[in-house]
Amino acid sequence: MNTKEFIYNEMMVHVPLCTHKDPKKVLIISDNASGMIGEIEKHDGIDCDVISANINLLRDVADNAYDVVISELDSDAAVLAHYNRVLNEEGLLVTKHPSLDDVDANKQMMEILGKYAKIIMPYNLGNCETALLASKAYHPTADIILHRADMLDNLNYYNSDVHPAAFAMGNYIRKEYLGIIKN
Repeated sequence: MNTKEFIYNEMMVHVPLCTHKDPKKVLIISDNASGMIGEIEKHDGIDCDVISANINLLRDVADNAYDVVISELDSDAAVLAHYNRVLNEEGLLVTKHPSLDDVDANKQMMEILGKYAKIIMPYNLGNCETALLASKAYHPTADIILHRADMLDNLNYYNSDVHPAAFAMGNYIRKEYLGIIKN
C-alpha cells in the first residue's frame, strides 16, 4: 500500500469514528473499500456495511440505520438528502468533495448539507486532499474521543494530535467560506 493510500484510509475512517460518541453502525459507499474496512476493524464493536458508489444502491438503504456514513460517491442534492435519510439523529457523514479551490461547487454542497447538519467542516486528509465532515450532533475538534484515538493500534498516520490539526485551514479558505462552513 502506498503512503497516500494508508493516510487516506486512516483519515477517512478514524476522524469520524473518533468524533462520534458511540458509533455502532457504519456505511461505506465506495468501489474500493478494503482499506477503509481494515481501518474500521481496528475499532471494537462496530458493524460495517459496504455498498458500491452508486445512487441506486443508496436509495435502498434503510432510514436512520447508520451512525456514520463514509462516502466516495459524487454528491448532488439528491445524494445529500439520502445521506440525511440513512443517518440517525446523531449521525455523521464524511464525504469526498470538490477541491476547496472549486468554491462555487463546495458552497452549493455545504449549503445543502446545512439543511441537515449542525456542523459542516472540511478537513485535510494529509495527502493533499480534503474531505468534508457533516455532523448532526458532534463537533470534530471539541468532541474528539481522545481515549479512543489514543488507544488505536497499528496506525501509520492518524493520532489524537493529527485529528484536530486536520481541521486547521488557512485564512483564504476561512474568508472564502465565511458563513458557509458551520463550526
